[in-house]
Amino acid sequence: METKRDFLKKLSLLTVGGVVAGSASTVAASNTSNPASAAKKKIGLQIYSLGKELTDDVPGGMKKIAQMGYSTIELAGYGNRKMGKYEVGDYRKICDDAGLKITSSHVNPTERKYTKENAAGIADFWKRTVEDHLKFGVITLVQPGMPQMETLDDVKMVCEVFNTAGEISKAAGIKWGYHNHNNEFKQRISSETEKPLAPKPGDFFRPKGEIVYDLMLKGTNPDLVFFEMDVYWTVMGEQDPLEYFEKYPKRFPVLHIKDRLVLGESGMMNFENIFNKAYANGLNEYYVEIEKTKEGMTQFEGVKGCIDYLLKSKFVK
Repeated sequence: METKRDFLKKLSLLTVGGVVAGSASTVAASNTSNPASAAKKKIGLQIYSLGKELTDDVPGGMKKIAQMGYSTIELAGYGNRKMGKYEVGDYRKICDDAGLKITSSHVNPTERKYTKENAAGIADFWKRTVEDHLKFGVITLVQPGMPQMETLDDVKMVCEVFNTAGEISKAAGIKWGYHNHNNEFKQRISSETEKPLAPKPGDFFRPKGEIVYDLMLKGTNPDLVFFEMDVYWTVMGEQDPLEYFEKYPKRFPVLHIKDRLVLGESGMMNFENIFNKAYANGLNEYYVEIEKTKEGMTQFEGVKGCIDYLLKSKFVK
């Protein structure tokens, strides 16, 4: 039986075709700095990565982000039709003044259980949200929170609500997507069980049924809903991002690029293979995100370490 450690080790070494990745010297060479190409790279940042370090001084923080080399940002923190204490127009001006383009935003409706009774209210929420985000100038809107799903009917309802959100956004010229964590891969649902059986810690048992993430991919309209894969959380769900890129090549135009801490330091994420396959599938945008940093390192320092890694990596365009 393959352990989680075995899985992670395999994932960091293998390509989707099962060919062993390059030697240590090859990897080092692929990370050699190339100033000419680095200057052209468009690298985005999910501002959730900075937390209070940014919200304490948004104007100053945005300037720091731009000075590091980031050119686009994905918002987090929109609510009550504002960004924190800032009106939408004021927040956009701060970003414009810093030389940053707001291209995406993470937003969740308040409801976690979707029903026929609250579906219209959720649609109204997305209408208001789209209206505000047109002022931000985003090209994508993303829901990062997983709704409650215990049965196939629940999944069907979620997919209907997602399709409606995508339709509302598309009418305004904005693409609508969903961002995963790891629970979407750990939960399985089948027609045989009312509720999924979750494996206990240390137990290799897997309940019957399909992975919820796959059910969401199959149940949503590709013309209305895209999936912003967080490659790190996919691995933490014991799945290989490359296999999903192979199986659903047109569903992942946007990615979250993340590692355990600072990009490239854990050795468990094969970013070269991830980027190469994503580009081949037509990757449009990606955003760096970090949850936390090493002890003694600030979030800004962690974010700086991430972009330095990407700027030096030849496989990043």
